[in-house]
Amino acid sequence: MNHNEFLDHTESFLIQHAELYGREFFIEKKAAQRNEETACQNLLQFNQAIKDCQKCRLAKGRTHFVFGVGDAHAKLMCIGEAPGFEEDKKGEPFVGAAGQLLDRMLAAIGFSREEVYIANVIKCRPPGNRDPEADEIAECLPYLHQQIALVRPKLLLALGRIAAQSLLGNAESLSRLRKQVHSVSGVQMVVTFHPAALLRNQQWKHDAWEDMKTLRRLYDEVVGDKPAIELDKRK
Repeated sequence: MNHNEFLDHTESFLIQHAELYGREFFIEKKAAQRNEETACQNLLQFNQAIKDCQKCRLAKGRTHFVFGVGDAHAKLMCIGEAPGFEEDKKGEPFVGAAGQLLDRMLAAIGFSREEVYIANVIKCRPPGNRDPEADEIAECLPYLHQQIALVRPKLLLALGRIAAQSLLGNAESLSRLRKQVHSVSGVQMVVTFHPAALLRNQQWKHDAWEDMKTLRRLYDEVVGDKPAIELDKRK
């Protein structure tokens, strides 16, 4: 098929489908594509604008500024604490053993890594993987809020105490934070353990699974675009 034949074939296909589904089908699809392209472009531009940030002491020791990764228009956004050694080395969040566990946690409730957006509160690795300090969180948190505003997820999953406390602006224990559904800028949020903590403490995995089931049930209520799964039969 030469170029002109391809164009004729494509035009015929579009005309037939317009007759079947109406012109609105194509207009809505093109609008959705434009929105997706805009979301990607806005995140890329924001990354470029802040990737050389020097606002706190962590900038001096980083290998990479770890912005975020995933679907720019994701309905679920996962938020961790800060990059670790592997993340700092590669420039992508959750790529080490904790990232592999996160992938399995998401898969257990019907999500792939590619369809969510993943970011951290802190964009640069703290020395020795220590907890981020209050002033470091204060400098970096606005970046995360802007990412949430650009992605516009339907739900948030906070991974660990520091991520949850930073987003909620409180100092409640993880055990208390896990037992309720929260709201951050109008977006509902579920809290669970950080995958790195689960690797060190196997006994917490049952409770983490309960959190993930809560997240999936809430997603079905809020979004409802996934095939049904029997959560209670999975481990």
